[in-house]
Amino acid sequence: MKFITYQNRKVAYRSEGKGEPVVLLHGFCEDSKLWLEFSEDLREEHYRVIAIDLPGFGQSEVASEPGIDYYAAAVIAVLDELAVPKATLIGHSMGGYVGLSIAASQPHRLRGLGLFHSHPFADSEEKKAARAKSIDFIQRQGHFLYVKQLAPQLFGSRYTGSHPFQVDTVIHRAARFPEAGIIGGLQAMIDRPDRSEVLRTIACPVLFIIGKEDTTIPWDYSLAQTQLPAVSSIHILERVAHMGMYEATRQTQLIVRQFVDFCLRHQVT
Repeated sequence: MKFITYQNRKVAYRSEGKGEPVVLLHGFCEDSKLWLEFSEDLREEHYRVIAIDLPGFGQSEVASEPGIDYYAAAVIAVLDELAVPKATLIGHSMGGYVGLSIAASQPHRLRGLGLFHSHPFADSEEKKAARAKSIDFIQRQGHFLYVKQLAPQLFGSRYTGSHPFQVDTVIHRAARFPEAGIIGGLQAMIDRPDRSEVLRTIACPVLFIIGKEDTTIPWDYSLAQTQLPAVSSIHILERVAHMGMYEATRQTQLIVRQFVDFCLRHQVT
């Protein structure tokens, strides 16, 4: 891992391979290790893969005032450090929210935007209340019990039953993150604005990877977002929930690689 300092806080990242840059952003209660094996195809295809630990997760320090826009600014700071003016960005879940924030503030930095089990809509009041309840639970019971309950819900039941080691790995990795980072991530998602207008006006292509069995994202959200961009690539995966990079590794690797190739061939200036 390498590090930069953003607003007096350490931000960790990996930069591997050579060629056109691809930025990979993990979701809530994950870190850049999520992409280690997944990104092999891209590195072999001569892309530069930049995977970042969002503040409060992995080896990045907790933000002083966590927020999706703060996370986005930290990502931009890494790209500035690496002298990367433009990249294709793939964001999983919360990482997609961060990508949308970058699209809102610095759209010229994006060659393409991938929403990997993500969406542009703000939380419903019910979802905000559920996240607030999770914050209260963590403060009272600790974050290990929280992530132990959370992780299995992200996978389809068939995958959970046949791959218990992988699910346990996700749990134990998340348990090592600082409690303040997890609480900060929950609050950041509560506070984030609706970004649907960003998708309506975005100039670059947008990739949607949707799990048919994803219970984390409402099905109507998943479908509604696909109608917003002018240029999009839409993939609805059967028997996949919220963790397609594990549940359908080869399929999603191919989808991402083809999207990155497309964005490079159809550059928007």
